[in-house]
Amino acid sequence: MAKYKVDITGLNTSNIKVLTNEEMTHLFVRLKNGDVTAKEELINGNLKLVLSILRSFNKNNINLDDLFQVGVIGLIKAIDNFDLSYGLKLSTYAVPLIIGEIKRYIRDNTAMRVSRSIKDLAYQIIKFKDEYVLMHGCEPSNALVANSLGIEEYQIAYALDALKDPTSIFEPIYNDGGDTIFLCDQIADVKEKNSDKDMLISLRRALQKIKEREKQILLQRFIVGKTQMEIAKNLNISQAQVSRIEKSAISNIRKLIK
Repeated sequence: MAKYKVDITGLNTSNIKVLTNEEMTHLFVRLKNGDVTAKEELINGNLKLVLSILRSFNKNNINLDDLFQVGVIGLIKAIDNFDLSYGLKLSTYAVPLIIGEIKRYIRDNTAMRVSRSIKDLAYQIIKFKDEYVLMHGCEPSNALVANSLGIEEYQIAYALDALKDPTSIFEPIYNDGGDTIFLCDQIADVKEKNSDKDMLISLRRALQKIKEREKQILLQRFIVGKTQMEIAKNLNISQAQVSRIEKSAISNIRKLIK
């Protein structure tokens, strides 16, 4: 039995029953004939399908218990709308619905506030894509989506991007083994020209007052663009020493320009 790295409060995932295709077919026949208990058995017998999907959302800062409940809602919708005449396995039909339900929940709970019109357009696009995949078994092209919804192709990316989770400016985007570059390092700090000149003058004065080694390391790091490892090799010291000197130099600079 597969092990799922998803812990749900009050649920022992190791004891969840997994239905065979034959058992599910029999239960759907019972459900169609009005046996309401068959629906509960179908839900309980497919909970591991929801758990397997949740593994893809483990990195989101959202309570997995909540996502599990939302995923079960998607499963219930799939069971309610499934028909044996589709010639599909329930899992094939249910997965897009479960994922769609979870993604909608995450989008609705994002910290970013997106205009209602853009959000509505994004939902229309997602709904169209979900229905197209269920009907044709493949993703529609952007041209087809745009033509069907009466919008321009660029609006598709614009609307869907607006619903993505915000990224922290302290998100690491590169690491060469010693130096980590964060997103904020790549964002321009646009200020008034006079403020820039004042800061530049203060910085130059501060550089003249710190130790020569600190100054050289700062120049090599932020002007020449060398890594801490490269500087350490040139100075015949450890990368940890370069890191300590750099931090000390930055701290001293900050004190001097306040």
